[in-house]
Amino acid sequence: MTNLNSKIKRKLRVRRSLKKNKDQRPRLSVFRSSKNIYAQVISDIEGKTLASASTLEKGQKEASGANTKAAEEIGKLIAERAKKAGIDKVVFDRSGYLYHGRVKALAESARENGLQF
Repeated sequence: MTNLNSKIKRKLRVRRSLKKNKDQRPRLSVFRSSKNIYAQVISDIEGKTLASASTLEKGQKEASGANTKAAEEIGKLIAERAKKAGIDKVVFDRSGYLYHGRVKALAESARENGLQF
């Protein structure tokens, strides 16, 4: 079993448990690359992205996207944008990544800034 296959299995296992969610809250999906981090609030019912933030945006380019400080900023930004869109409760989709480091920093920052999950 290769590393890619195990990552895909983890991602699908996490996503399957989120879809069992009865109240159908939007999900906060996180993607991290080696240089950047991205977050989206997605409505699976409508199939639309309701809010998004990443380290590639104009105001975020000064800081490196490969550290926890940038992840905290993205967590704060996604929480603000979700609140502006009228969303205060989401489910957290870590996309198969371990809840550690940048993913954890983004999640905790979003919680501190008003998102509930």
